[in-house]
Amino acid sequence: MERGMNDRIKKLRKQSMEAVPHIDIERAKLVTEAYKKYEGSMSIPELRALTFKYYMENRTLCINEDELIVGEKGDSPQASPTFPELCCHTLEDMEVMDSRDRIFFKVDEKTMEIHKEEIIPYWENRSLRHKILSNIGEEWKRCYEAGIFTEFMEQRGPGHTVGGDKFYKKGFLQLKQEAQDSIDKLDFMKDKDALSKKHQLEAMKIACDAIIAYAKRYSVYAREMAQKEENPVRKQELLTIADNCDIVPANPPQNYYQAIQMYWFVHIGVTTELNPWDAFSPGRLDQHLYPFYKTDAAQGSLDDEKALELLECLWIKFNNQPAPPKVGITLKESSTYTDFANINTGGIAPDGSDGVNEVSYLILDCMDEMRLLQPSSNVQISRKTPNSFVKRACEISRKGWGQPAFYNTEAIVQELLNAGKTMEDARKGGTSGCVETGAFGNEAYILTGYMNLPKIVELTLTNGYDVVSKQQLGLQTGDPRDFKTYEELFNAYKKQVEFFIDIKVKGNNIIENIYAQYMPVPFLSLVTNDCITNGKDYNAGGARYNINYIQGVGIGTITDSLAAIKYNVFDNQKFTMAEMMKAIENDFEGHEKIHNLVTSKTPKYGNDDDYADDIMKSVFNLYHDTVTGRPNMKGGQYRINMLPTTCHVYFGEVMIASPNGRRAHKPVSEGISPEKGADTKGPTAVIKSCSKMDHLSTGGTLLNQKFAPAVVEGETGLDQMANLVRTYFNMDGHHIQFNVIDKETLIEAQKNPDDHKDLIVRVAGYSDHFHNLSRELQDEIIGRTDQTFN
Repeated sequence: MERGMNDRIKKLRKQSMEAVPHIDIERAKLVTEAYKKYEGSMSIPELRALTFKYYMENRTLCINEDELIVGEKGDSPQASPTFPELCCHTLEDMEVMDSRDRIFFKVDEKTMEIHKEEIIPYWENRSLRHKILSNIGEEWKRCYEAGIFTEFMEQRGPGHTVGGDKFYKKGFLQLKQEAQDSIDKLDFMKDKDALSKKHQLEAMKIACDAIIAYAKRYSVYAREMAQKEENPVRKQELLTIADNCDIVPANPPQNYYQAIQMYWFVHIGVTTELNPWDAFSPGRLDQHLYPFYKTDAAQGSLDDEKALELLECLWIKFNNQPAPPKVGITLKESSTYTDFANINTGGIAPDGSDGVNEVSYLILDCMDEMRLLQPSSNVQISRKTPNSFVKRACEISRKGWGQPAFYNTEAIVQELLNAGKTMEDARKGGTSGCVETGAFGNEAYILTGYMNLPKIVELTLTNGYDVVSKQQLGLQTGDPRDFKTYEELFNAYKKQVEFFIDIKVKGNNIIENIYAQYMPVPFLSLVTNDCITNGKDYNAGGARYNINYIQGVGIGTITDSLAAIKYNVFDNQKFTMAEMMKAIENDFEGHEKIHNLVTSKTPKYGNDDDYADDIMKSVFNLYHDTVTGRPNMKGGQYRINMLPTTCHVYFGEVMIASPNGRRAHKPVSEGISPEKGADTKGPTAVIKSCSKMDHLSTGGTLLNQKFAPAVVEGETGLDQMANLVRTYFNMDGHHIQFNVIDKETLIEAQKNPDDHKDLIVRVAGYSDHFHNLSRELQDEIIGRTDQTFN
């Protein structure tokens, strides 16, 4: 028997894997009751806090058979509550969720009836989505609906928040007292915002009461179960659960077991108060748990087998919680059950020393044994990280299920310093979601949506007119057939980029103000540093740092498209711009010569070719300079990162053919990876091309690489994999991840999905079951270049 993978874990893992995702209407029902009871009689922050408390005091509790960590987002594993105060789904939405083939959520008749009779009548015109769409401009709506950009907060709350070490050191009784201390210091003589701060702080106090009450209910429930339990071993486990819930979260954890339970209560609190995109994450879990591990191990109360079992119980809790249900464009940009809780392991300690410890290796063992989609697991690799840790991570990665991903600690720290963080806070930071960098416990770093960079080139070539949606969306920057130089074309593209970024940011500012006013998050504010001190909500700029991100998508496609025009039309006169436009309009049908030239005879990004890579840099720098430094509504700034989730498939759907030979409606490139099949010179050439981008000026970049298993087998393959990671990171690359799988296996799994239900692949910044992916996304993964070190 594998260490840690005992019968308990096997049973809980099986339950998590086999449970059917379904809608749990209880949260929506209780939130509606609370709003009817409290709305209009108090401030909005206090209303939100009392709603949270009402839910925690009345919701159904769940202790699954034999589990050691307690708390679910819904009524059982794979239950998804809804958040009607944000997005009140229509009956049609619910029917679609229930019936769609992939990423479905089953909806029973009772749920549908409650939704129809109680939820929709109250929330239909009150939801935040209704407020957003009622206040945002028509220009923004046209661009959004045409796929120029997406919007993260249209159906979900501001996310990408990661826990620091605060709640491992302080219980919520102490945090409640800190909120009261801040109230006592308010100056109603001189501070015009004193009353607003008081309302926020009173709400935080109520949120403390809410999470403490929730745990106390679990303590009582576990003791009731223990009284009925005949198995003496399970009886004692239930009594220990009860004892743990008496201590945390009211007080700081006293041991390793309680530290894990403390985190999980906080996770449930954050993700049921609102549905943040992405889910709350534990951040540097190995470093948070290590002091408890050391103490317990020294006292003889904890061995590695028990420590690993508790980690595996936590992994199962993550996997029990599917991402909240999404519909429409929001589903297309992130079509997955994965909620992107991301655990950072390794890296450096707060004093700058090597951060790898015994718990780091236990976490690697845990992810290796569990092989679950959630949580997303990554390793931070610094120049101080021992080779044994890097190779152990590579050993797991080459098993072919997409985890862990690899991140560059030195790059992360420098990115955070470049964004204005202190060295102390930067060293405690890392990544969450897919690849996004933040100062853990100190920052609201909010992703606001994806930007379709190749679509903007398309609109530049059509003088701002969108052929797909049949409307004038962009500026009229001129007929490209009249451009005499490549520089004229690029200048027109520049104007279009600036135009669409302006529209996106204007919309973001409206959305940000609406969230600050109507949707404070007092519980999340409690666990984010400086919100209590500032007397301000997380959604209103209360955190120490407040960065907004707009994610660029498709840089491989746009680079190769501009290279095709520059190289063939302007530099070498292989064909005219008019001929290129005709080929694009006809999806290259009847234009095989041009298609062959742009796909096979033109410099491509990903091959360490400066002709193409210089174009990549110009596109990246334009996007970076247009976004970075713009003020947001929380006292912070905008920055960029480069990742797609599943949005590269959606963005391709709304596009005609591209000058690089990409056919109409096919996916664009993902992350900063080269276009499928364009990278023909091997993985070293890929990382050289990618390293020419200024990663350190971003908040994260995403690079996928694909290998056949035979390429990385044996000790030589392991060394080559580890060396590739080290080499890329020495060139300031931010992130790299691997799919290690034969193309033939993927093709077979596409043909016979029932025979490959357990097949997991790396998609973008996350892994997913291959059978859960759309046909277009499956084809995109199959089409990625199979790299070799020869």
